[in-house]
Amino acid sequence: MPMQVGRPDWWGEAISLLSKDPLIGEIVRTFDGEGLSGRGEIFQTLVRSIVGQQISVKAADAVHGRLEEMSGGEVTREAIGSLTVDELLSCGLSRQKSQYILGIANDENPLLPDGYEELDDESLIRHLVKFKGIGPWTAEMMLIFSLMRPDVLSLGDLGVVKGIRMLDPKAQSKSEMLAVAEAWRPYRSAACWFLWRSLDPVPVEY
Repeated sequence: MPMQVGRPDWWGEAISLLSKDPLIGEIVRTFDGEGLSGRGEIFQTLVRSIVGQQISVKAADAVHGRLEEMSGGEVTREAIGSLTVDELLSCGLSRQKSQYILGIANDENPLLPDGYEELDDESLIRHLVKFKGIGPWTAEMMLIFSLMRPDVLSLGDLGVVKGIRMLDPKAQSKSEMLAVAEAWRPYRSAACWFLWRSLDPVPVEY
């Protein structure tokens, strides 16, 4: 089954649920008409996730733009795999990020196993983190932005943590944040997107 392009088919239901929520509802209504949008391709999301680690959205977009130019207009596994570490460094990537991206691009194993559609989120994350350079956060971004999994709550993401604490300052521990987000099931991926949107001047894309 091909990955979804554009809005996920569950987005309308997510808006219907979240817009009524007493905590996140106002954010959802503020950004009505915007939302998560899939590209139908997972390697580009992987690269964007690695590029975006620990830098601003604006800086990540600039680096990714140079990567696109370097790889002939589209960041694909084949195009990136043909580049050198020095070429990736020239786009503004760190040496470690360059090595991770190049290593995954040239890995003979498929990023997604056969029958991945049938796997639950935790099983998919366990598979993805076997690749050097993919940690739990990067895997979660791949699940949200490429695989359009509706109920991923990324508490390893500083923006999500900040967003939840802005809505409920008493939610300091992981268990307290999970309790706040419980009302957003089964659309916690959409909740993450709206929390990011409330904090950034431009929509987050991976």
